Amino acid sequence: MTVAAPIAVIDIGSNSVRLVVYEALSRAPTPIFNEKALCGLGREVLSTGRLAQDAIDKALSALRRFRGLCDAMQVDTLYALATAASRDAKNGPAFIADCEAICRTKVEILTGRREAELAALGVISGIHDPDGVAGDLGGGSLELVDVRGETVAEGITLPLGSLALQDRSSKSMRKAEKIVREAMEEASVLPKLAGRTFYAVGGTWRALARLHMFQKGYPLHVMHGYCIPAKEALAFARTVHRGEVEALGNIEAISVARRPLLSYGALVLENLVRHGRPAQVMISALGVREGLLYSLLDRPQRREDPLLLAAQEFNLLRSRAPLHQEEMVTWTDQFFASSPSLEESGDERRIRHASCLLADVSWRAHPDYRAEQSLEMIAHAAFAGVDHASRVAVALPVYFRHIGLTVEDPPPRLLELVTPSMLDRARILGAAMRVAYPLSAAMAGILPSTKLEVRGDVLALTIPARLSDLVNERVHNRMRQLCRLIGREPVVEVG
Repeated sequence: MTVAAPIAVIDIGSNSVRLVVYEALSRAPTPIFNEKALCGLGREVLSTGRLAQDAIDKALSALRRFRGLCDAMQVDTLYALATAASRDAKNGPAFIADCEAICRTKVEILTGRREAELAALGVISGIHDPDGVAGDLGGGSLELVDVRGETVAEGITLPLGSLALQDRSSKSMRKAEKIVREAMEEASVLPKLAGRTFYAVGGTWRALARLHMFQKGYPLHVMHGYCIPAKEALAFARTVHRGEVEALGNIEAISVARRPLLSYGALVLENLVRHGRPAQVMISALGVREGLLYSLLDRPQRREDPLLLAAQEFNLLRSRAPLHQEEMVTWTDQFFASSPSLEESGDERRIRHASCLLADVSWRAHPDYRAEQSLEMIAHAAFAGVDHASRVAVALPVYFRHIGLTVEDPPPRLLELVTPSMLDRARILGAAMRVAYPLSAAMAGILPSTKLEVRGDVLALTIPARLSDLVNERVHNRMRQLCRLIGREPVVEVG
């Protein structure tokens, strides 16, 4: 078996310099190492026209470490990108030459439009069927671009990065407000945002979202896909930009170096929501770096489902018999297709398939904790192409498979994130899994010989005679539980 070599991206941004090493080039790239250094390269570029020497020294020091790490991790391919500060500074070319010598690779200096394009591709790679405007807020600039499905419109760039805004306004919030307001009035992309989703990309906005998440007491601490209704985002951004940042609750969750920029990021977000009138703001943890990797894939690879790819990898790494989980997909396909009341949308089907692939990932845990561990592991996994409600919907059938269908303990708070319909479907799938596992002992080759299907008023489980000894009272009890959920009478047929 050929093992793909790691691939890495160094992002030389206006505020931070970051290295991310991925396991391989894939539609669902898995980061195996991620480190950043806050260097503030864009701190004085607008006022002096130059990168500050202390920022250069910090950045080059970080790059030396990053190159050493890549060598130690046997990185096969290293890409390096530079954004607004390096692009705009008079001493930018000399700095980039030093960067290339250290990294031993060409540094691509992104134009504003190229940066917007890569940010949009990052959103496409991480959000299932996106529809809205992607906004990448860095230290030096803000890129805005319309995204619909796999289509990326031409983007625009505005000099509204947090460090640039701080510099241009001489740290006067009143001046910053005027600068942002005037820029937003000229932003041609914003009228297209009305009623759609604004996809927020960048560390400052992720920090704001983290604050909002903790203040709200939100039960799922995953940044990617975190969604805030537009009115709520507007009110929160206004509070942050007009208040004393250090006095905010849970501010300790944000790094000290990041805090001075929160007010500027909040100001930009407030004006974006006010002028663009989106329905919601969604955080995308995937941006320019992941957009670059996505751009390197061929068309068939781009069309692969990142959620299902990641679930397949989990299955291979953690299940007792990975083929059994693939058989579970087909077995439940047949069951759900047999009943008009279980009709699925395409998204519901992909969620069910992911659940089936992940149904045995906690088998090594103590039986008393498999349900809880499965729920936590799956809901918090580094999945792309799935929103928060769908994360929980993938995890819940596995939870019910282990804990049972009559739970006396208080339900997990994660249940707050799913609709009643999603919860019902999760219980039904979990109940079907509870039939399959005692029947097959989680081993491949059993389920394909059996059939679970709705026939009018009955739910029939058909077993070949050679497997009849596998049917016991436990299987019958599980069938009765499933039948109560779907309003059918159980029948077990051997022959």
